[in-house]
Amino acid sequence: MKLFAGVLFVAVILCNCGPSKPLWTVLFNGSDLNGWDTYLGPVRNDSMKITDSIPLGLNQDPRHVFSVVNEDGQPAIRISGAHHGGISTLEEFSNFHLVLEFKWGTAKIPSFKNRKRDSGLLYFAVGPHGADYGNWMRSQEFQIQEGDCGDYWGVAGGVFDVPVTPDSAGRYFYDKKGTMTTFSAVSKAGRRCFKNPDAERPTGEWNTIELYCKGDTSIHVVNGVVNMVLYHSRQTDHGTETPLKKGKLQLQSEGCEVFYRNIKIESLHDFPTDLFPADLSDVALPKSDHADSR
Repeated sequence: MKLFAGVLFVAVILCNCGPSKPLWTVLFNGSDLNGWDTYLGPVRNDSMKITDSIPLGLNQDPRHVFSVVNEDGQPAIRISGAHHGGISTLEEFSNFHLVLEFKWGTAKIPSFKNRKRDSGLLYFAVGPHGADYGNWMRSQEFQIQEGDCGDYWGVAGGVFDVPVTPDSAGRYFYDKKGTMTTFSAVSKAGRRCFKNPDAERPTGEWNTIELYCKGDTSIHVVNGVVNMVLYHSRQTDHGTETPLKKGKLQLQSEGCEVFYRNIKIESLHDFPTDLFPADLSDVALPKSDHADSR
């Protein structure tokens, strides 16, 4: 009996010593904006023309563009959109799985009256604030825009390779079996890649955004649907490319009211096998666009 009890005890110990699930880190505490910086760019008029080239700057928010509110019974970060800028984490991240929820509000600045509601999740954000149009940091953008959630946009020098297929209008849509193409401010394809497929819910409903980043590869997921896989994250300075695999997270204020909640992050060791597409080693990469970064 004592021998059996001893064996059982060892078995229990061994079972409890197995690999544990990574712990989530909550990035929004539900009470205030602790752990985040705010940044507001130059003052613009209703037509978005700059009237004062000096930005309001870091943690100067007299119009309360960024605030904590109760929305649908839960705490959320409200971004009014009344002034262009962003709210960014104090901490930098690499090799992570990020989850957040967002919902569009109703308010818009006058120049956005007939435009899509717009915001964005900027990741690997580095360097000075205001590098892009005086408002945002250099980064890779997971687009959060009405009808376009999951698109890619290279911000202030961000560069990615994405397999795509063009449509008749010359737009490039993510296609895991498509041609690997470089997206940047100076590449032939430009710096926007369209997601595929669309998984955004109707305006006014909550959406779940997931971002997986490991090394220089990222996966954009909207409401459980993979709509883009991006490769070889890097940045360019005066024609020289270097890797871009770590940085802050930044949520954009861009003319429209939007709410964010349940923001959390965990370390990522491997991509989930059900998310990552088949091996793309047989797809030809651009010959000259990223030679300096590998």
